[in-house]
Amino acid sequence: MKISNLKSQASNLILIIIAALLVEVTSIVQYFYAKNGVRNEVEQRATSELRIKSLKIQNVMNEIEVAVREMAWLVERNIYSPDSMLIITQRVIEDNHFIVGSTVAFKPYYFKQYGKQFAPYSYIKDGKMRSKQLGTDTYDYHNMEWYTVPMKTGEGHWSEPYYDEGGGEMMMSTYSVPVCGMDGKPVGVLTADVSLDWLSNIINDNHIRFSSQNLIISRTGRVMAAPVESLVMRTTMQQLSKNIIDTASRQVSRNMMAGLSGQAEIKGNNGDTYYVFYTPISLSNDSSYMSANKEDDSGWSMAVISSDREIYRGLRTVLFNLNLLLLTGLALMAFIVYRTAKNSKRLALISAEKERIGSELHVASGIQHGMLPKVFPPYPERDDIDIYGSLVSAKEVGGDLYDFYIRDEKLFFCIGDVSGKGVPASLVMAVTRSLFRSISSREAMPDRIMSLLNDAMTETSKSNMFVTFFIGVLDLPTGRLRYSNAGHCPPLLIDPRADKKVTPLPVTPNIPIGVMQKWKYDTKEIIINPPTAIFLYTDGLTEAEEDHHLQFGEQRVIKVAQATDNSIPQFAETLVNRMQSAVDTFVNRNEQTDDLTMLAIQYSKHHREMRLQRSITLPNNVETTPQLSDFVEKVCIALDIDDYTTTQLNLAIEEAVVNAMLYAYPVGTEGKILIEAEANEVRLKFTITDSGKPFDPTARKDVDTSLSAEERPIGGLGIHLVRQIMDSINYERLNDKNVLTLRKKL
Repeated sequence: MKISNLKSQASNLILIIIAALLVEVTSIVQYFYAKNGVRNEVEQRATSELRIKSLKIQNVMNEIEVAVREMAWLVERNIYSPDSMLIITQRVIEDNHFIVGSTVAFKPYYFKQYGKQFAPYSYIKDGKMRSKQLGTDTYDYHNMEWYTVPMKTGEGHWSEPYYDEGGGEMMMSTYSVPVCGMDGKPVGVLTADVSLDWLSNIINDNHIRFSSQNLIISRTGRVMAAPVESLVMRTTMQQLSKNIIDTASRQVSRNMMAGLSGQAEIKGNNGDTYYVFYTPISLSNDSSYMSANKEDDSGWSMAVISSDREIYRGLRTVLFNLNLLLLTGLALMAFIVYRTAKNSKRLALISAEKERIGSELHVASGIQHGMLPKVFPPYPERDDIDIYGSLVSAKEVGGDLYDFYIRDEKLFFCIGDVSGKGVPASLVMAVTRSLFRSISSREAMPDRIMSLLNDAMTETSKSNMFVTFFIGVLDLPTGRLRYSNAGHCPPLLIDPRADKKVTPLPVTPNIPIGVMQKWKYDTKEIIINPPTAIFLYTDGLTEAEEDHHLQFGEQRVIKVAQATDNSIPQFAETLVNRMQSAVDTFVNRNEQTDDLTMLAIQYSKHHREMRLQRSITLPNNVETTPQLSDFVEKVCIALDIDDYTTTQLNLAIEEAVVNAMLYAYPVGTEGKILIEAEANEVRLKFTITDSGKPFDPTARKDVDTSLSAEERPIGGLGIHLVRQIMDSINYERLNDKNVLTLRKKL
């Protein structure tokens, strides 16, 4: 017996020793694999950080470039009005909070009355807008990089960082573009000064989890931003690399100054290994464009530096503690782990797969709901519309959708129901919503939007899935509702003044979108008055079933709508919530079998007492625009509007009226244009009416300001200016007349 026990103990001891050795070897192997994994993670995180922060800087610089380029044309338009230059520089600063200073600097003696140097300069100091004349005897800007390079090349240019003594009195870099006179030749530059402080804030914010250092250098290698403030503008990349014995650091310095991306390992003088990841900060994602237009680029480069010691510190600590535990416990657990490894691994894979699928569905649900409007009330600053929507999916993801937005004082809204359920329906839902936004951004008639949407869905859909859809366009100033239906449930019209408070909206059924290409949809039109509401829903509401499969039905929907008072605050939200509560009570906790979507819209426009009403009638002759300017100025004086805003309003109204003069009436015909100004305590409204041919200036596609002047199609900047100045712009064709309404909040 003893011999048997000894043999058994010896056998167990051998098994324990073998298990301990196996675990130890495994831990060593795991360490090297983990080390490689950590290295890969650092590389991925560092690359990601470079990309993200480079994009942040790129976006800021692009915004600054766009702001300066878009204002350059205004300088050129007012080139013979030197007094307006200071207002333009102030506008440049107000339009972009990263810009701390701006000037329009002209060539010597361009305005002889102001002497050799004329450069009105606006800048931010102590949080306030200030201004001064930049050119002086001690500050000759004609020799400065930000002036000489654009004047020579005729292109935009980012200057090397410098301390602007006598100007902005700070470390900055300047972006400048040339401005031309009537002969097309440069006569000066428009600039935007950017403080280097924001670069430091970006590179030192939200590091990768391992200890790292970030820095940015200019095209000449000068350090522009670094964690150590004393290095900024006081050293160069070349000087830093000379202090390191490893010659790889010099190659990194050369690569960064050459605008290359890459990574390298550098041996420090203290024996530590450092990993360096670097990339250029390009102003464009198109590498072929930037290689051909290097003068347009900043020439800046960014690097992330991580220490080998810091990266693997946690891993070494874990390994040490792990070995201590192995000496006491892993030998005993090895045999048990070995016996259960196969089953545990299989169960772990099944569990991981289940969690992965559940996680992906949860993420997909979040993405799907994130595409829909979810902030209510969506327009708290408006007093003419109240909206509330709700979507409850039967599964993790579903095929219902609703959407709405306001463009040019028109509320575009829709609701739809995709055939089928689950992931395929959710993908069709996402495509449908995106197409609705894209098409309605350039089309205003519901039947045109529906037809284009149907053609696109029919052409691209290969799954034989279709969508019942309803589109409405509500003109907010007039209450005119145009709508088109594609096989969807008719919305309810809730009007407390009608004989029947709740009635289905008259619709043409039509076929759903995605069934047949080139189907002809129609538009219907009604006028609604406050406080009329529209209630839209999917069949998941009327077809909700209780225990005995009795459906909720349209009559119960109408009954709930009739019982809800239109005059209560936030009527739309109250109606949707009461409808949801009624359905929940009806189904009595039965499982939901279909997606349930509701959207309530109440037209609640308020009429306010008028403070001012004036009008002027002009012939379609652009030479009468001085009369128009005088009219606008008198209106602004009566309303005590400041000079800057008056100038802006004059620009917008003149642009709109001249457009009507030029395009509404054919050449050689005479016509009149009526300009009416009305104001209440909230806003000022200009209404421009003509009897010419149909002309909708708002139908013009928005100008892509990210393109250069050569790449942009001709036209569109005028209406773009009007949109920038006015709070809203709205066009309607009423009684064979063009009616353009511009609004500005007082």
